[in-house]
Amino acid sequence: MVMNILGLVCWAGGWVALLVISTHTPNWMVWVFVPYFIYGPYRVLTQLKYFPASFLMLRILRTYPWQVEQGVPCGLTKRPEVLSKHYGWFEFPNPAKRDQRLPLVFSRHLRTEWWARRMAPRAKAHLKADIETVWFAGDPRFIGVIAAPNRRRTAPRRLHVVEQRIDARSGWCFADWGATHDDIERGRRVGVHPVNF
Repeated sequence: MVMNILGLVCWAGGWVALLVISTHTPNWMVWVFVPYFIYGPYRVLTQLKYFPASFLMLRILRTYPWQVEQGVPCGLTKRPEVLSKHYGWFEFPNPAKRDQRLPLVFSRHLRTEWWARRMAPRAKAHLKADIETVWFAGDPRFIGVIAAPNRRRTAPRRLHVVEQRIDARSGWCFADWGATHDDIERGRRVGVHPVNF
């Protein structure tokens, strides 16, 4: 959240500062600042898009504890059972049926480049090693936050929201996954509104 606020202030403040500077310099100097004048507002809008995801992460982390998972299957391929466009997936065990694995997907492409480079089929071994162990907070039947361990492997970093997007027309419902009313209520506190119980 601190980085989001800092980025927003820097991009907006830089744009205003250059505007003030350009009014006190020769006219030709304005042309030097034109790329920033065009790119700056785009970056401000992009920074604003990070805030809803940050607040969602905060609600998830207040509701679910962190778990450290080893060797979680992942990929960038399309999943036929997943509704809508997605940018990669991880499979986590269902808390009610540990032998059943459920895919959670990156449904938004913002800030997924780091993850995609490590999830790619042809990624180098040292890159894949970065996500061999992942931190997960959430419920794979609904939503969660995934993170990579820091260099010392003592804390999470590179946090990202992953969501359950299996199509309701596939015949699955939350009761089939062992979701109780308490599980659904916890999901609602996070902001998930299951229709198909």
